[in-house]
Amino acid sequence: MSTETHPLVRLESVALIAIGGFAGSNLRYFTGFLLPGMQGTLVVNALGSFALGFVLYETIYSGTLASETRAVISTGFLSSFTTYSTFALQSAQAAPIWLIVNVVANYALGFTGVLVGRSLARLVDRRWS
Repeated sequence: MSTETHPLVRLESVALIAIGGFAGSNLRYFTGFLLPGMQGTLVVNALGSFALGFVLYETIYSGTLASETRAVISTGFLSSFTTYSTFALQSAQAAPIWLIVNVVANYALGFTGVLVGRSLARLVDRRWS
């Protein structure tokens, strides 16, 4: 049995992802106190998109982050930090104009965050190459 498929290695990965999820969900909860409602959801979704964009493109460009680190950040932390379900619920409950504003803002800032994350990953790759 290889080291990568050993049950304890998989268990360690699950535990690390759970810790990342715990941290992400708690930071999301704390953000809700500082910025309640749609504003807080918009901020976490935009920041999460930026971070996920950076992690994804860092992997493509330089691959410096270990696969375990990527899993903890993306699957654990960021999936618990960002919140599509809250975004959808808040949008559906908003007045029609705010529904449109919220949907456009979340998607615009989300895509922009990914593109900025990609640019940062390129910059970091060039700087350390």
